[in-house]
Amino acid sequence: MLSRIFFMATLFLLQACAAQSQLVQDELETVTRENLKYYLYYPEGYSPNVDKEFGILLFLHGGGESGGELGWVKRNGPPRLLAQGKQFPFLILAPQNPHEKKWWNTHAVMQLLDSVVDTSNVDAKRIYLTGLSRGGTAAWELATQYPEKFAAMAVVCGMAPLPYAHWIGKEMPIWVFHGDKDDVIDVEESDQMVDKLKEMGYEVRYTRYKGVGHDAWDRAYTTDSLYTWFAEQKRIN
Repeated sequence: MLSRIFFMATLFLLQACAAQSQLVQDELETVTRENLKYYLYYPEGYSPNVDKEFGILLFLHGGGESGGELGWVKRNGPPRLLAQGKQFPFLILAPQNPHEKKWWNTHAVMQLLDSVVDTSNVDAKRIYLTGLSRGGTAAWELATQYPEKFAAMAVVCGMAPLPYAHWIGKEMPIWVFHGDKDDVIDVEESDQMVDKLKEMGYEVRYTRYKGVGHDAWDRAYTTDSLYTWFAEQKRIN
């Protein structure tokens, strides 16, 4: 008798729980805010009062420059060269990832880029993209999310899933740099992506440094022909 009562009570509870189970359809509008500090370089001859338009290079730094002081951005890449007095023929936008251990918020970066382009004498068909390490990975991501935005891209020791290759606009020339002794992001990450892109008919240059570790950016960003190459690129549509 007791076992029968226990069985009926258990069955009742299960039925009650089942009756309460339901699939609810709803939605929530979310808002993500990001505070991006940045450097913006204007080339010689630039004037907001003149109709002449310039290209712009978006530079995304690596994990070592994330968080902390904005001055850390000048440790590597074009900002370092600017601090040393080098001149460039286009604007350079160098934001800082405010999070030490988080990936770049690429949507926030694009909002910043669009704001600078809209308020400056920038040719929208000459927007260039580059990044190193974590910033190189973000560059791959931006190229897939905005395939019609950039006129050219250079990635230094970055990484991206191979399926990303299918989402990158074929009109955009790409230059990849990587050291074959990289113990942080294996050179095979770039090897495989470059092979995939070439197989699909993309225009890709690949500089694979022999005996160089993760700091391939030291050589890549002191390659003068890189900036000449950028300046020669312009989107057709």
